[in-house]
Amino acid sequence: MTKVCMITLAVIVLCSIGVMCPVTQALTEPTGNVTIFHAGSLSVPFDAMEKAFEATYPHVDVLREAGGSTKVARKISDLKEPCDIMVSADYTVIDEFLIPKYADWNIRFATNQLVLCYTDKSNYAKKITKKNWYEILQKEGVRWGHSDPNLDPCGYRSLMVIQLAEKYYKKPGLYDALLANRPAENVRPKAAELVSLVQDSTLDYVWEYLSVAVQHGLKYIVLPDEINLGNYQYDDFYSQVIVKVTGKEPGTFMELKGKSVTYGVTLINDAPNREAAIAFLQYLLDPKGGLKILKEMGQPPFVPSRVLTEKEKAMLPAQLQALVEVKN
Repeated sequence: MTKVCMITLAVIVLCSIGVMCPVTQALTEPTGNVTIFHAGSLSVPFDAMEKAFEATYPHVDVLREAGGSTKVARKISDLKEPCDIMVSADYTVIDEFLIPKYADWNIRFATNQLVLCYTDKSNYAKKITKKNWYEILQKEGVRWGHSDPNLDPCGYRSLMVIQLAEKYYKKPGLYDALLANRPAENVRPKAAELVSLVQDSTLDYVWEYLSVAVQHGLKYIVLPDEINLGNYQYDDFYSQVIVKVTGKEPGTFMELKGKSVTYGVTLINDAPNREAAIAFLQYLLDPKGGLKILKEMGQPPFVPSRVLTEKEKAMLPAQLQALVEVKN
C-alpha cells in the first residue's frame, strides 16, 4: 500500500469514529458576509463583538447597519432590504413589524435604563441633581433633546420617562411644560446622533440609555426606578403612560404603553447567509461571549437569554436552544 493510500485510509477511519476531519471542518466553517441591522445604542458593544467574532471566523465579514429600531425594522418589512439578523432596543418592534412574515421568533437578551446625559460644559451642570433635573430642563436657555419616537425606541421611551415623572413627582402639567422648552429641531432621528450634539455643546442635555452614557464617558443623572424604565418590577406603574407613534402603514398610528427596556434579536426568515448568522447568534447569546461584552459595557444581559413559550423555543435553530430559557 502506498503512503498516500495509507494517509487517505487513516482520514476515513478517523471520520468514521466521530473525529472531525480537516476537509469536513473546512466545508462546515461559516464563510461570506453576514448582515446585521441593529439599534444604534448597540453600536459600541457590537463593534467589539464584530472584531471578536471575525477573529474566530476569519472567512466571515460582519456588515452592520445601526439606526433607530423601528426604522431598521421597516427596511426589512417595507423596503425589502436583505438582512440576516435584526436586533432591536425594544423587543416588541420585532413582534410588531417582522413576525410572522419576516421572522419566526424573538429572543430577549438584555435590558437597560434611561438616563439624562450632559457634560461639564452644559448649562447648570454644577447644579443639576436627580431631584431638580425637571426644573433645570424648563429653564430659559437650556437646550435639551431626544430621538424621534416614530423611528427610535429611545425616543418614545424618553417621552414615557417624562410622563412617569409627572406622576411620580405629582406635578400636574409637568410633561407639557417640559416639551414646551424643547423645540422640534432638538428631536433627532436616532439616539446615537445625540451623543455628539451634547459632546460639542449643541445641546446641554439628552436622553440616552445608561450603557451609551457609560460607553461614551458622559455625565448622567440616574433616575428613580419608578421612572427610568429599567426595573421590570415596576412594569405595572410604567404601563400607566402611553405614547402614540406612526404605525406600519402610512397614516396609521400605534399606542405604546410604558414597559421596562428589553432588547430583542431575531433571524430573518430569508437570511442570505443563514449559517454564518446562526454562528453569530451563538456568539451573541454566549455568557462568555457577546453577553459578557454587554455586561462589561454597562448593559445588563439576561443570562440565559429568554423566549416567551416552549413553542417559540422549539422554533429556534438547534444551536441556540441551549442558550435560551422560557421565561416571561
